[in-house]
Amino acid sequence: MVEPVEYAVAVARRLEAAGLSEGSRRIYRIALVSWAWPMVGRTTPTGAARRGASPPVVPLNLLDDPACAARLRAACAQRATVTDPRTLNRELSILRGALRWWREQGWISTDPLAAAEPPPPGAPAAAAARLGGDQVRAVLALRAPLREQALWHLLHDSGASIERVLALNIVDLDLNRRRGRTGSGTGRAELHWGPRTGRLLSLLLLSRTAGPVFLTDRRAPAGTPAADRCPLTGRARLSYRRAAEVFTDATRALDPSGSGWTLRQLRAG
Repeated sequence: MVEPVEYAVAVARRLEAAGLSEGSRRIYRIALVSWAWPMVGRTTPTGAARRGASPPVVPLNLLDDPACAARLRAACAQRATVTDPRTLNRELSILRGALRWWREQGWISTDPLAAAEPPPPGAPAAAAARLGGDQVRAVLALRAPLREQALWHLLHDSGASIERVLALNIVDLDLNRRRGRTGSGTGRAELHWGPRTGRLLSLLLLSRTAGPVFLTDRRAPAGTPAADRCPLTGRARLSYRRAAEVFTDATRALDPSGSGWTLRQLRAG
């Protein structure tokens, strides 16, 4: 097998050799390609900017450069502030597997992730300072789609974790009393929200009586569990990753650093 000189070609070779299903191959490709930007010191695009974006050309031997390893460690730390540990661990696992295979082929000689420590399973994302009152008001005043307005208001009003809010189903809500229940068994918790959040939720759920509260923009892919799919629209439950990307993109102009804020910073209390 001819040794590739570019990261993108090495990714393609890895996917060909892995024997994955089409769905898994797509997930692996997205994860591996997303690491190309940090390898050269650039920020991975998110949201709409990510779809169709051409990754930078990365010489494969760059992975043996200590500077590349340092950039990947920094990217891992940054990713931990905007995504849940399970997603980050999955993305790191996919990259680690590819790095191991490339070393076995003799294409690279070092492991640029050797010193990168993934968050332990079940660990919360890295803490970030809560937004102040003026910042919250600025966020909630943003011109944003109804789904985002309802989600952001509910997160701030209830103080619940993002994971709990995204797991909500319509049957969990009592819109008239402005309250809901999340979780199951001893892990169940009650949520409460204010009048504006109540109005937004009522508009968001107009004509829908079952399924997840917060949905993606597109129909669910084949194989999506029925519990994570709207029976009326066929769309899937909104993922943490997508919700986080949208929020960070929307708040870049408000953040003095230009990086954008995280959903965890929006929670009240």
